[in-house]
Amino acid sequence: MRSLNIYEKFTKTFREHPSLSKFLIIFAVSGGGLVAYSEANIQNGAKIDELPEVGNQKKRVVVLGTGWAGTSFLKNLKNPSYDVQVISPRNYFAFTPLLPSVTVGTVEARSIVEPIRNIVKKKKVNVNFCEAECLRIDAKNKQVYCRSTQDEKEEFVVDYDYLVVAMGARVNTFNTPGVEENCLYLKEVEDAQKIRRTVIDCFEKASLPDVSDDERKRMLQFVVVGGGPTGVEFAAELHDFVSEDLVKLYPAVKDFVKISLLEATDHILNMFDKRITTFAEEKFHRDGIDLKTGAMVVKVSDKEISTKEIKTGKISTIPYGMAVWSTGIATRPVVMDFMKQIGQANRRVLATDEWLRVEGTNSIYALGDCATINQRRVMEDISSIFKKSDKDNSGTLTVKEFQETLDDICDRYPQVQLYLKNKKMSSLVDLMKESKGDVAKESIELNVEELKSALSQVDSQMKNLPATAQVAAQQGTYLADCFNRMDECEKQPEGPLRFRESGRHRFRPFRYKHLGQFAPLGGEQTAAQLPGDWVSIGHSTQWLWYSVYASKQVSWRTRSLVVSDWMRRFIFGRDSSQI
Repeated sequence: MRSLNIYEKFTKTFREHPSLSKFLIIFAVSGGGLVAYSEANIQNGAKIDELPEVGNQKKRVVVLGTGWAGTSFLKNLKNPSYDVQVISPRNYFAFTPLLPSVTVGTVEARSIVEPIRNIVKKKKVNVNFCEAECLRIDAKNKQVYCRSTQDEKEEFVVDYDYLVVAMGARVNTFNTPGVEENCLYLKEVEDAQKIRRTVIDCFEKASLPDVSDDERKRMLQFVVVGGGPTGVEFAAELHDFVSEDLVKLYPAVKDFVKISLLEATDHILNMFDKRITTFAEEKFHRDGIDLKTGAMVVKVSDKEISTKEIKTGKISTIPYGMAVWSTGIATRPVVMDFMKQIGQANRRVLATDEWLRVEGTNSIYALGDCATINQRRVMEDISSIFKKSDKDNSGTLTVKEFQETLDDICDRYPQVQLYLKNKKMSSLVDLMKESKGDVAKESIELNVEELKSALSQVDSQMKNLPATAQVAAQQGTYLADCFNRMDECEKQPEGPLRFRESGRHRFRPFRYKHLGQFAPLGGEQTAAQLPGDWVSIGHSTQWLWYSVYASKQVSWRTRSLVVSDWMRRFIFGRDSSQI
């Protein structure tokens, strides 16, 4: 009884004082190391379900979605002058990069999810959460129409002053016949759980005594469509699951198992360095994974997948027991309807400016997979840039005049810096000098036509940001920082010059900082492409992957659960229970 009282006091102390949860985890297994450290950021404030008081003059911010972008925004919003309403059909945040691990039991589903109410309950900002689905956005009247996920008959309307659209995207089937009816996806936690049950179900059915060998072969043929990071990682995880765990539990059917990976282009992992692509393809061939590149899926039936070879046009069929579709993303219907309202019906994805504000609106922001930044071209503003830089209105631009606006140009148009980097130039002055030949730098003068000629190729460096968790998280952090300093920057703008108008922009534009990307390839080997074009492949990179993914968890609860799941797998193997 005395020990029970001590335990109750101990747990009560940690619940009342979460700041005590600052600690360092260091594990060492088989000569490798995992290091993860985080400091709890504790704030006392309003309760999450505390509704705004009557007559409250706080600005109403509605956040649609609890994915990477929406959660990052909520975590970093600190200004108490807002009343925040979060609307999402799921009441948790999921660490989606670990979904492939969930499909085979390397990590449990609950280990990678954190309730939204836990994330925001200690914030000073008043946050209210509704588990509901957004049906329609009324931009004209600043309203959002929603329907409860608990009761489909219950619909309600939420007013807003600012709207943050962070709804993510849906799976893109490219209108391929049979995909929706017969394929599994890997986008949500529920998808990963369904895949896990289906894999075990295929092995159990194939182990029945009255099943023919041909049927066993079909049941244990696992097909992954899509050679991107998700498809490759899932194929690698499934191979490890089969070779390390299931062959021991189902020895009678182990020779019938086959894993196929289909990719429409010539190579898998096209967004990675060629060294990583080559290593991944060679490793899959060694592991016995059937890699089919240049094969486009044209039809999926309940037992067969039809593919067409891009080069020859030859049609072939592949029998399967489970097919996972992982080929990209598409815009959600509610976002498409919203795009029609604001004149973006001809676009494939919602367009925003460099400050993440939806084009055609004043108070709606969009971030994450549901939107893309429509970067402004230098050549669209070249005349305004020249006029703003030409202080003496002489009709020519000197180096001194150009240098005064140089930082603003590079800040407003990021493609300028990329172009200079590729040309191995230190500044735009070098570009001006190149256009004038051997003329001394001090005496360079350009008219507007010569400036157009010098900068004519700059916009060729414009690229869309990838639809990744890293981009979405950085966008959420950036937008929260803008909201935190909205009033301050209204009085003292910190952004670049407005070349077409007077004054400055309130904020600096969003800039994505690439921190690297991982591609787990199975067998405790991972490929990493880090900043500076540094490539690392092998077992040591796997430990870097463990460390980074553990440290990126949103709470100490999920961090400890994920690490313990990894340790459990090392000791006992993966769980093959069909639950």
